[in-house]
Amino acid sequence: MLRRLSFAAALLATLLVAGPAAAAAAPTNDHDGDTVVVVVGDVTVGPAETVDGVFVVSGDVIVAGEVDGTVAVLSGDVQVSGRIDGDLFLASGRARLLPSAEVTGDVRYGDEEPAIAAGATVGGEVEKEDWPELGAGAVWIAGFAVWLGTSVSAALLGLFLILLAPRAADAVAARSRERIGPLIAIGIAIAIAMPLAVAIAAVTVLGLPLAIAIGLALLPVAAIAYVSSAWALGRRIVGPPRDRYLAFLAGIGILSAVGLVPVLGPLVWLAATVFGLGLLGAAIGAARGAPEPARTPGS
Repeated sequence: MLRRLSFAAALLATLLVAGPAAAAAAPTNDHDGDTVVVVVGDVTVGPAETVDGVFVVSGDVIVAGEVDGTVAVLSGDVQVSGRIDGDLFLASGRARLLPSAEVTGDVRYGDEEPAIAAGATVGGEVEKEDWPELGAGAVWIAGFAVWLGTSVSAALLGLFLILLAPRAADAVAARSRERIGPLIAIGIAIAIAMPLAVAIAAVTVLGLPLAIAIGLALLPVAAIAYVSSAWALGRRIVGPPRDRYLAFLAGIGILSAVGLVPVLGPLVWLAATVFGLGLLGAAIGAARGAPEPARTPGS
């Protein structure tokens, strides 16, 4: 259980922190020293290259050099002839470990069993993930419809907020470049404080209306926090002065794609919401502490 949680945390950290070498499409080959995040496209880590991690939503990965961290592919194949100093995870696809391959952590897969050649070494376990069965086709269609509706709604909400308050959006993006730890701490504090305030207010009759008001605000606040994380992620990938809307769509596209993965999707949604609460809290705190602009005579 702890290994699964730590693996999910590694994926989240890759999503939120690793923007410099991210790509929306096309093969990715030049990324020495970076963490590689690709939505659609193939990734090759050459024999002389070392990267901090690889996360691919849809595409194949070749590791001939060294990856100092997790390699995670949601849909695609992985061929390893070099070294992965961490875990290898495939949701859908097949891993091929050549004789010179070395994986210091676990190899986890959700589809085809890995082909491990004689001479290849795996320091951890080789395990198949037991994804829950979706049942009848109607259940799958209903789940997909919910995902699609949620994703489209989140995209429209984010675009509207950027249109309404572009400077506030830039302030939120600026906060995402600060230290991640305090932002996560702020987000966790807010996530605990709001439901706690509802419970405390609901104890008395006079506080019941306040409890209802706060309770009704929880869902909209969570939605805004989620799209804030998507915006921050997208702005890392599509940096200024490029279009804000394109940046947001890149971020929400990544989070929505990950949301299709059983088990991992809800974890990433929860983590993105908490991180977004931290971004909003930090941005509001910075705005409250900012000095007022100087007034001109006669104003």
